[in-house]
Amino acid sequence: MSVEVLRARAKIISTIRNFFVERGVLEVETPLLSPATVTDPHILSIPAIWKNQTFYLQTSPEFAMKRLLAAGSGSIFQICKAFRQDETAQYHHHEFTMLEWYRIGFDHHDLMNEMDELLQRVLNCEPAERMTYADIFEKYTGLNPHFASKEQFVARARQLVEFSGELSDINDWLDLLFTHCIEPKMQHDRPIFVYDYPISQAALAKIRYETPKVASRFEVYFKGIELANGFHELQNSAEQRKRFEADLAYRKLHQLPEVPIDEDFLKALSNLPDCSGVALGLDRLIMLKLNAKTLADCSNQ
Repeated sequence: MSVEVLRARAKIISTIRNFFVERGVLEVETPLLSPATVTDPHILSIPAIWKNQTFYLQTSPEFAMKRLLAAGSGSIFQICKAFRQDETAQYHHHEFTMLEWYRIGFDHHDLMNEMDELLQRVLNCEPAERMTYADIFEKYTGLNPHFASKEQFVARARQLVEFSGELSDINDWLDLLFTHCIEPKMQHDRPIFVYDYPISQAALAKIRYETPKVASRFEVYFKGIELANGFHELQNSAEQRKRFEADLAYRKLHQLPEVPIDEDFLKALSNLPDCSGVALGLDRLIMLKLNAKTLADCSNQ
């Protein structure tokens, strides 16, 4: 990374910090190592051994930040390193910089509004477009993701994607269609928010029991690149445990590494105030701002 890029990166990070300081959001720092980690089978942690005990490098500061929220911190943000067992590629690296923040009293629409303001300030872009997951999925695949059957997803994937393999989980077929048929169509010159995901992809988001039921979750894309993932945060520890246990069952079925559930996080969850939070890949944001081609061109690796 050149000195010019180093200086540009520092300026962008300073702009982001000022954005939150202006809004009275507290900057925090949480541990990089934890004895537990995320159960999400699509996010693989990097283990670290210390005194014969297994720890994990954080894949995001989410669990630790939510413990602070439960302890009464108020709205908070953090800029930190995160680590995942992703292959190094154009938009992926096993070590990267993440911006994560949580806003007390916000739902996911309020947080999308604030994130839109941040993106306009950093990227000098136009205000974002917004589409529900159902609308954008149906637009490019012809299927309603809330009501179509697994057999319909499989048949449409066979038509639209060069893929001859087999996937056991309906969400894997949804992801295949989304990444191959929808993401390539989002080459917009302004960001686009996709929100209200199927409940099977709720992760740590609240579910709204409407017709159809939806997860209060969003993702944001710019020029075809996924930038961030946000939730109106679930506060029910029993429901969250069920989701974690479903993740572990999926991991076992697919022979993925077993990981411990973060019990400290679950204990804190019932005291979590009503809030929304989002994690943004800062290296990707900087890459877009500087018109770089890969993360390696603008990250401090």
